[in-house]
Amino acid sequence: MDLFSRRHGLTRPDAEIHIRNDAPQEVRDAVVQIAYTCGQKPSDLRALLCGILFRTPDRSNWSEFPNIDSEVRDLIEDCEWFEVYDFIEKISEQCRYGNHDFAEEINRFFRVAGVGWQLVDNHVEMRGSEIFEVAVRQGQKKLRQQGRTTAANELHEALNDLSRRPDAETTGAIQHAMAALECLARDVAGSKDTLGQLVRRSPGLFPPPVDQIVEKAWGYTSNYGRHLVEGQPPQFEEAELVVGLSGVLCRYLSRKPPSIK
Repeated sequence: MDLFSRRHGLTRPDAEIHIRNDAPQEVRDAVVQIAYTCGQKPSDLRALLCGILFRTPDRSNWSEFPNIDSEVRDLIEDCEWFEVYDFIEKISEQCRYGNHDFAEEINRFFRVAGVGWQLVDNHVEMRGSEIFEVAVRQGQKKLRQQGRTTAANELHEALNDLSRRPDAETTGAIQHAMAALECLARDVAGSKDTLGQLVRRSPGLFPPPVDQIVEKAWGYTSNYGRHLVEGQPPQFEEAELVVGLSGVLCRYLSRKPPSIK
């Protein structure tokens, strides 16, 4: 149904992200309800959940409502938080050849509910602030359009590492993010220097004082992305910051002509 709000392009503002490594009751209930709205039956969802939990469907339950629906509610309650997002991916895959509104609806719910995930191409991926999304994902898209696939792939891997469940691979995210920036900076400057060397030897690459920020970020990556200290892995927020910074800087460099000296 083409509702009033959609016809006029009206949406609720995105809530601040406060749900990441969790799937509270409101998320579990919404997933089931959205799946029903998009054409899934309780028996469809029961089959998916039983597969995730290695359970056998209750053969005494025949009617979709209320019996199998009640079983679905019990099964999703037994899921670990990350299994709920596995469930979302399986529903999305099942909807691929049917109703295509599931991803749109689940992502709309995530934004309104402050869930730090999003469904992209049947995969649940980490979602950041609007600025983060524009900087990193649009930056990645721009690089691919320019044929700079190595840098684009490194940004993609950084996002994958942030999206890992149940625990993000923060070290890998930092490494891939700065590798993307270094790769692009080398291409723009026409040099094989490291990013730290490029900042010092190519003053036109980044405007001051941004060049100092880049150099310090490179040093941070050396400490926390490559030379690790036992028991001191980077925090998620730190990795997210580095990935976001890399995305912004990659977008900036992608607009520069090659061989900046």
